[in-house]
Amino acid sequence: MNRTHLPGILAMAAIVVASNILVQFLILDGILTWGAFTYPLAFLVTDVMNRVYGAPAARRVVLAGFVTGVICSLVGSQIMLEFGPAVPLRIAVASGTAFLVAQLVDITTFNAVRGGAWWRAPLVSTLVGSVLDTALFFSIAFAGFVPFFSAAADAQTAWAQDPAPFLTMGPMVPLWVTLAVADWMVKLLLALVALIPFRVIVSSLRAQAA
Repeated sequence: MNRTHLPGILAMAAIVVASNILVQFLILDGILTWGAFTYPLAFLVTDVMNRVYGAPAARRVVLAGFVTGVICSLVGSQIMLEFGPAVPLRIAVASGTAFLVAQLVDITTFNAVRGGAWWRAPLVSTLVGSVLDTALFFSIAFAGFVPFFSAAADAQTAWAQDPAPFLTMGPMVPLWVTLAVADWMVKLLLALVALIPFRVIVSSLRAQAA
């Protein structure tokens, strides 16, 4: 392993672990968790690695994050709460699938638009990856039209299909729709905010390498 990639790998692993912990803490009447504010930073790490070291390095960092997420899910599946494991199998599969697919698509998109203005590639790739991540996770984890492995697995996440006011004030929709939209709105905000640290970190790493 290239030692220059180690900070990116450690940063990605830390973000995944922190997000798995903070997702347990609800805010804004339960439509968001604190993990929603840490998880999107994974796109920042991927994009920095891609810009400075190239796509192969970014893919290694993503793989490290995926493995870390699998380990977190395995640990969470052994923690039993009142209504079942802290990390049900359906959510574990949704989380791993969304992370891996969205991050790899982020890398591909970044490479497709990496020329031109410095902000274009990280912004476009993060927006595309965020949409895909949100759609995959919430549809696999909660949507009624995506049956899972068993009735028991579906039952553990059935609460998200209950009707609730959209974003607490709109028409009645399945709760998971509100959760997905709120999550994506945070990702959109952080995609814009993350451009500042992206610029600073990339400039710093390039200066160190010069």
